[in-house]
Amino acid sequence: MSASELASGILVLDYGSQYTLLIARRLRELGVYSEVWPWDDPRLEEALEDGEAPANGIILSGGPASVDSEDAPSFHDGLLDLDVPILGICYGMQLLVDALGGQVEGGDEGEYGRTPVRVTQPRGPLQAFEADEQLDVWMSHGDSADTLPDNLVPLAETLNGVLAAVAHRDRPVFGLQFHPEVTHTEDGNQILTSFAFEVCGCGDEWQMEDFLNRSIERIRDAVGDDEQVICGLSGGVDSSVVAAMVHRAIGDRLTCVLVDHGLLRHREAKTVRTVFEDHFGVDLRVIEAQEEFVSALEGVEDPERKRKIIGEKFVRIFERVAKDIPNASWLAQGTLYPDVIESTSTGGPSETIKSHHNVGGLPERLEFGLIEPLRELFKDEVRALGRTLGLPSNMVDRHPFPGPGLAVRILGDVTEQRLETVRQADHIFIESLREEDLYGAAWQAFAVLLPVRTVGVMGDSRTYDQVIALRAVTSRDGMTADRAHLPMDFLGMVSDRIINRVDGINRVVYDVSSKPPATIEWE
Repeated sequence: MSASELASGILVLDYGSQYTLLIARRLRELGVYSEVWPWDDPRLEEALEDGEAPANGIILSGGPASVDSEDAPSFHDGLLDLDVPILGICYGMQLLVDALGGQVEGGDEGEYGRTPVRVTQPRGPLQAFEADEQLDVWMSHGDSADTLPDNLVPLAETLNGVLAAVAHRDRPVFGLQFHPEVTHTEDGNQILTSFAFEVCGCGDEWQMEDFLNRSIERIRDAVGDDEQVICGLSGGVDSSVVAAMVHRAIGDRLTCVLVDHGLLRHREAKTVRTVFEDHFGVDLRVIEAQEEFVSALEGVEDPERKRKIIGEKFVRIFERVAKDIPNASWLAQGTLYPDVIESTSTGGPSETIKSHHNVGGLPERLEFGLIEPLRELFKDEVRALGRTLGLPSNMVDRHPFPGPGLAVRILGDVTEQRLETVRQADHIFIESLREEDLYGAAWQAFAVLLPVRTVGVMGDSRTYDQVIALRAVTSRDGMTADRAHLPMDFLGMVSDRIINRVDGINRVVYDVSSKPPATIEWE
């Protein structure tokens, strides 16, 4: 995008929140072009020196720091000198309060998850609501604004009296302690809509088709006229969409590689091969590598080590395949933004949650250039791209499946026997969801094998066997998630099926945690 397009859009400054790009994504959904810059980006420094706002509005993201901690990301005083609306979210609000002379304190208890707040003054981003109207919002903070300076007024508070939103008395400067960008904030899109259109005066000219067309052109430009691309294909929507994009960009210079590493779901390799070859008709190579992966994971219990071992193995297999393909210089993979921000910092001071095999798990030495056209997208955006590209619904609408596969759904040591146990339990759960027309009620569902044994009774005899945890969540993008409210009778039926059909299991539990504070996967 050109500078003029950002000038009519909104700039998001990243202070390290796990949700930063989600803000930009929500704005893009509204048709407002948005970019994310690190809070200390040199381009921002240049704009402040020139006294020219780089965008039509600026949003300060959340972050894990405290405003008074050593090395905390700081507020640019020059921002308040720009004639542009500003919205601080979570840490961003705390920065505004501190910069304007207020006081931010660490609380004895933080606020995490759904929290009711009451609108006290409907202004700015809250102008669409009524005074005294109550909203359920998503909080994720430890510190909070304790004392406001004279130039700030409260707009909303929690039922415990904690400040939830503030506004400058005279200028279009606002702060929200909660996260309007996450789907679990009630009317969060309305809040961002009010800020983007009513406060900033933005238009709604940006569309997802723009992203698709630009991405295909970038792939063509990067690969050139004679180089080949290898695409790591898992059969999930992410890698399938990447394969379709690369195929549209460079045609038959694409080779797809499905690594059957022994960590796949029930009959997964056969299903993927049938669906993909029938739909695309491109060169698909299936590499049998079960023994290689499982033996490398023997005795490894730490999830980070698992991911890094798997990431290394994947790349080395791709390198071996590339030796038989002239000019194979690029590796395409379906990295999404949630993978990136959980594995690494995207330029801001965000904290690593866990490595993903295709991001933090990649080895330092790579013989390929990387093509990751979905790196700034979320799962539902990828599904929309898949439909635009004409992929079949049984690809586009599949539940997410982690690249490291069942290895991260086995807590503890990975063995052939434990893999078969969790594979059978997972298959029973997913097939039962389909039978009862509940597959679409969950964004993601799976089984996890726990590293504990419990006492049970079968046929009047004592058992001391393993435990399966079932996990089903609702989400839109994987950044936040809530428990799926599956019928108790259904869960009881699935439990009975697993215990009766899977050797070595005598207990089944259901995970009701939300994200945050938990993650969707257990490892």
